[in-house]
Amino acid sequence: MIPPIPRLSRRPRRLLAGAAALGAALTFAAPALASTQPVAPAAAPAHAAAKAPARSAAWAAGTRAYLVITAPGDTSAVRSAVTANGGTVFSYFDAIGVIVAHSASSTFATTMRGVGGVQQVGATRTADVPADAYDPALPNNPAQSTTPAGEPVRWDMSQIKADQAWAVSTGSASVKVGILDTGVDDQHQDLAANFDAADSVSCAYGKPDTRAGAWRDVDSHGTHVAGTIAAAKNGKGVVGVAPGVKVASVRLAEPGSTLFYAENTVCGLVWAGDHGFKVTNNSYYTDPWQFNCPDNVDQAAIIEGVRRAQEYAEGKGSLQVAAAGNSNYDLANKTTDTESPNDSTPTTRRITNACLDIPTELPGVVTVSAMGSGNVKASYSNFGNGVIDVAAPGGDGSNGVYSTLPGGKYGTKSGTSMASPHVVGVAALLASTNPGITPAQLRDKLAVQANDVACPSDSRCTGTTAKNAFFGEGQVDALKAVGATTPPGKYFENTADVAVNDNTTVESPLTVTGVTGNAPATLKVGVNIVHTYIGDLKVDLVAPDGTVYTLHNHTGGSADDIHQTYTVDASARVANGTWKLRVNDNADGDTGRIDSWNLTF
Repeated sequence: MIPPIPRLSRRPRRLLAGAAALGAALTFAAPALASTQPVAPAAAPAHAAAKAPARSAAWAAGTRAYLVITAPGDTSAVRSAVTANGGTVFSYFDAIGVIVAHSASSTFATTMRGVGGVQQVGATRTADVPADAYDPALPNNPAQSTTPAGEPVRWDMSQIKADQAWAVSTGSASVKVGILDTGVDDQHQDLAANFDAADSVSCAYGKPDTRAGAWRDVDSHGTHVAGTIAAAKNGKGVVGVAPGVKVASVRLAEPGSTLFYAENTVCGLVWAGDHGFKVTNNSYYTDPWQFNCPDNVDQAAIIEGVRRAQEYAEGKGSLQVAAAGNSNYDLANKTTDTESPNDSTPTTRRITNACLDIPTELPGVVTVSAMGSGNVKASYSNFGNGVIDVAAPGGDGSNGVYSTLPGGKYGTKSGTSMASPHVVGVAALLASTNPGITPAQLRDKLAVQANDVACPSDSRCTGTTAKNAFFGEGQVDALKAVGATTPPGKYFENTADVAVNDNTTVESPLTVTGVTGNAPATLKVGVNIVHTYIGDLKVDLVAPDGTVYTLHNHTGGSADDIHQTYTVDASARVANGTWKLRVNDNADGDTGRIDSWNLTF
């Protein structure tokens, strides 16, 4: 009997959508590329036309989609053969030799494989093409909430030093990032200023749909990703890793199913290359196969079609960054696939490392694992020695990643889907700092700037401190990306949990030694408190001489958790000695803990 692997979360690659859509009334709100060079025009456009799908075509039950692979260049002869053999050409990408064909004939693929000039043919679905493909409805344009001023630094941003990087650079508006996802709410107050509508599109069903709003979110996943990358630094809500760059939405997900089929991915990657995206975020796998195996004729065509599209995008100057997945699965030692196909009836099959999670495992793609708060592997994150390139915060347990949601809202999600956009944001900062950088150079710089993270006591984490199965080259560092280093001064942290019960006051001590003279005027106090009603709390920093600095004073109402870095002028106090974080809970019904806190001198 083949042992099952842990269940993969539904794609897009999100693990948890926690307590999610927090409205704008919540005051404690939480959470593209470098090159300015024009993209060189291709000898022939990769797609036939950037227009809405033909609205006169008739849908028929039993219609399936196929990738027909031929030599790049002029695909007209093979397109004629598609029509002559019981199919229709839905879209085509001449520059990479990929045709998206539809047919209701059960013999279409077999027949086409015998046509001269056809290299591969593969069905991309095990379910019918939806009727919506021929007359696609525009996504909703949700009414927008607003939020009062307030933009606290979140744990994920401080963990990769993004908050320090912003003082040096917020990124260049000439850098474009592509969000290949479920769509983006371009009207959101934290995204509108940085949104690039001219280069946004829907690639659902595998053909560019450039109607205004076709790029909008049919879920919430893509909007959340966009906020992590480039939410504006505007005093509201959240701040993205690179709040000065531009983001464009390439909606791959189909409405209802939110599945990302191969033809959608091909369309999106070609669009990214043709529209000058320096970096793209890919927090999904290509449905319906969790892993595509080259010994399966259909899946081999999917691998080839998406590979060509990724190679095309990279050749045009675009680096692809992708999420590793949320199954706590060793991608370097594959054994079984229990979730495929996910658009009909999944079965269990034995697989090998030749089977690929795409686009994540394609050559040239940067594969990202997820970390929790405190520089540890997120419990759900996939891993694999030689597969994972870098790591970034993705959230875990009660510490999710807080970002934008459709309708002007905010909420928390966790997953490698949330880790990947942190890397994209850092790549955007690198690109902003290094105009003209190539994708290969950007890949190298992502590896060099990452901070090594050693393996924990876990036999699955093979490799070295410099490069291992859990964290690859290490955790990305936004401050290094903008050409700076950690400011001089020592760092002290207490990670011991301290329970915060109803109507109690507790303290967590931190002993500082080896610092000369007084504390700085910009003492950084990193606070991570898990609590179910932060309006109950007063949080103080107590200096060694007893001086009290209030950090949080019963604000935030019913919001959960405090993950914030505060700046305190402690220049009148001696640095060495025992500092304390004091937390007072003065109400009934909600409890929590001091998870960790730190001081940077």
